[in-house]
This record gives sequence, structure tokens and C-alpha cells, in this order.
Amino acid sequence: MTDVPGVEVGYVTLVEGSGPLRVGAGPVRTGVTAILPRGRDGVGMPCAAGWHSLNGNGEMTGTTWISETGALSLPVLITNTHAIGPCHRGVIDWVVANRPEAATGWLLPVVAETYDGYLNDINGSHVTAAHAVQAIDDAAPGPVEEGSVGGGTGMNCYAFKAGSGTASRLVHHGGDRYTVGAFVQANFGRRHELVVAGQQVGDALGVENPMDEAHQAVPPGAGSVIVVVATDAPLLPGQCEALARRVPLGLARTGTTGSHFSGDIFLALSTANPGALGSTKSADGTEGYDELRFIQWGSIDPLYETVVTSVEEAVLNALIANDTTVGRDDHRSPALPHDPLTDLLTERGVALAPLR
Repeated sequence: MTDVPGVEVGYVTLVEGSGPLRVGAGPVRTGVTAILPRGRDGVGMPCAAGWHSLNGNGEMTGTTWISETGALSLPVLITNTHAIGPCHRGVIDWVVANRPEAATGWLLPVVAETYDGYLNDINGSHVTAAHAVQAIDDAAPGPVEEGSVGGGTGMNCYAFKAGSGTASRLVHHGGDRYTVGAFVQANFGRRHELVVAGQQVGDALGVENPMDEAHQAVPPGAGSVIVVVATDAPLLPGQCEALARRVPLGLARTGTTGSHFSGDIFLALSTANPGALGSTKSADGTEGYDELRFIQWGSIDPLYETVVTSVEEAVLNALIANDTTVGRDDHRSPALPHDPLTDLLTERGVALAPLR
């Protein structure tokens, strides 16, 4: 994701306490992720954007305005299900403090969530607006940590410890080269569904599955997944939406069938065409025009392919970059075992690059 020029990512990770759950006291296994499409200096400058929901048992605020205008101009935050409110407030607080000219009207932040209640005291209000502000302030370009960090701290995927993952690809268009990156907060899937390199491996690894054995109120496969796709390729808002619609194809390559209990919501944006898609009149008050440069629809297939493969890799990276985690009430989330996975795939004739 951060290979996309201009994109900055920041985390706040909250880990505290152990043992029995005491609402408001912990244990805490949660956090906030902030994605700034044009970086700190570009907050307030719109990007072309589109979104898609595979299953709506989740939340991503601000999407009705994206549907209306095809534009996104604020940081995107990802957190846990019950922290949408403070993160929404935190974006507003940050804009008021750092871009007061942008706060003279109304602000419609994009904040998305997945459920971390298996490991975290999710009803304890541990994420605050100040944490959201800190995540935005800490956003930086370059490589980002993956796994149990930021909003992904308390998340699980295919009943293994997961969380935050990212991957990117280069696309050539004529003489130009663009980057497509995907950021995933992975918290979905049943253990038996997991597919790696085309091989169904979940149950074959023989790893304990305490999430299913707990017989908790949340059924297997629940939890949700949020994906943000970013590119510097010039695209129309409708083309961004088309990229978002390809995200489920990448998720499906990892095995999921899209549980009713999983909110699967995706956002795609283009950082090209700076200065377009604003909702204000020209500075001199005249009735002006915007111009958009965009890749022809007939040439967009390579971007679709990169979305699919980047999303698949980002999910696997979220799983691989992790350790076994113990949270509230001593709930365990086992790590995906590297050596047994490598051995199993090798036995099945799959040629592998080294796992991270």
C-alpha cells in the first residue's frame, strides 16, 4: 500500500492486561489504523473514489457521500466495531486543529471497522478520539508493520491470528508505470476454508482451533474484512468502484465464501488528478470546470488483476506476520505455523518463496 506514491499509514496499538474480562478495565487488544491517501499535506484535496459491499454486516461511514460525488478528501480510519464513534470524532478534531479552513462547513469522515471482541474488551471504550488523532499524526510513507498492529491488533482470520496486511503491484500502461496497493484488516473466514497457493490447508495443518471450541455467541466465520485499494493510476470514480468490486475475487482465492456474519466492505481510490472533484466553486466565484485524465475502460483489465493478487497476498501477509496471542478470559488465537505450512505445500508440489 505505501508503495503508492503519497500514501501514508499510521498506527496506534493498544495492548494491556490479561486474565478475566472486566468491562472498562480490559484486557485490551485493539487499536486504530489511519490511511492518508495524499499524505498529511494533502488532507482536504479530493481523490477519485468508489466503494463496494460484499456483505453489509459491518460499517464504513461516509460512503453515501462517496457515492454522491465520487470523491474522498479526508483520512480513512479503521478500528474495532464499537470504536467507530471516537475515531469519527478524532478525524474531525484533527482537521479542526490542522486544517481549520476545511472545517468551516461539514465533515463526513470515512471510518471502517471489524470485530475484535474475542480477544479484546470491545465494550470498554479503550479507543478514544485522541488515539485517532495520534494515528493520523503518526502516519508516514514507506513500509509499514503488518500483523497485530493498529486496528488489526485484536483480529483473527480463518481462526488464526491475523490483523493488518498490505501488498502492491506495478502496472504498465503505454510508457507509464503505476502502482496498485491493497491494505487489508483481515478478520474473517472459517478454519476449514483457508486456501494458500491454491491448496486447502486449514484443517490439514492440525492446529488447535480454540475460537470454534469456545462456543461463543459469535459464530465461526464472523468478524468482517475491510480493504482499502489505492493507486496513482488516473481513474474515474466509476473505475475506482470497479476496482473495489474486484476485491472479493482476491479474498475468495484465500478460501472465504463470504459469511452472513462478516461485514465485507471495500474502498478504492486514485491519487491522480489533484485539484479535481472538489465541491466548491472557483476561487473567484465563477462557474468553472474540472478535468479528469483517466485510463481507457478497454485498458483497465491489468489493474483488475493487480487488485485480485494484491488482496490475496495482503490477507496472507496479515496471517504470516503474527504470533500466537492470548486476550480476554485467556482466549487464544494461534499463529499460522510457518514450517508446517511450508512442508505441507512442498509435499503437494507447490514451489514457494520463503515466508516472511
